[in-house]
Amino acid sequence: MSMEISQNDREVSEIDLALCRATIYGALALGLRPPTDETVARLVSVEGATALAEAATVLDANGASSLGSTALRLCADKVSPDTLSYSHRRLFGHTAGGTAPPYETEYGAEALFQQPQELGDLAGFYLAFGLTLNQAEHERTDHVSCECEFLSFLCLKEAYALEKGDVSMLEEVRKGTRLFLRDHLGRFVPSFTRKLVIGDQGGFYGVLGELCSRFVTEECIRLGLPVGPENLGLRPATDDSVPMACGTGAECAAMPGVCDPEENGAI
Repeated sequence: MSMEISQNDREVSEIDLALCRATIYGALALGLRPPTDETVARLVSVEGATALAEAATVLDANGASSLGSTALRLCADKVSPDTLSYSHRRLFGHTAGGTAPPYETEYGAEALFQQPQELGDLAGFYLAFGLTLNQAEHERTDHVSCECEFLSFLCLKEAYALEKGDVSMLEEVRKGTRLFLRDHLGRFVPSFTRKLVIGDQGGFYGVLGELCSRFVTEECIRLGLPVGPENLGLRPATDDSVPMACGTGAECAAMPGVCDPEENGAI
């Protein structure tokens, strides 16, 4: 299968870039939660992978980070939600202790002491931008999919502020994006994605891990933020200060139908 993505000659606006970042974050959020038919349609099919690669190529105009070519590698024949589900369970497990734990507060030497505070900080970020958790779901707020979905939301809000010329909203959203990347996603994603790539070499999740690592790294560089190390230790398995994941395959708390926008500024 041969596919090529090329950058159009037209000038790319700040709104275009924000929307493309929202697309990548949204794809990562979808890909890292339990797989469904939507996962296959939007990420694994030729059409889905090509559309994602087009957005990635806009962000990586000089090809330095290979975002577009990495996105194209998600495309695979004869992949179904069932086959992805097997890999998802093997890599992420039904609790926080899988091969590649998808929970931020499992990472770092300080995790043993700071988990409750970090979970509270995450909830505070979501609430500050008009998002509340759906109590019917039981996923933790520090799931990588939840964090990616939140940043996708902020990118959409940035595009909205740019379109409307709302300087105050734009400053607020960009500040929130920087702080969230610095304190949360950018801190643990390099370590998480390294485990994912090693645990699923050549597979869908291994490629998705590469895309996540490259994109988040580029975002941190773009915003002048430090990138977390690849060797963060994990919280000891004996520490039960934070509840495990529900193990029911519940979707990330910030996905549509799970994390609900309120009226205060949400798009």
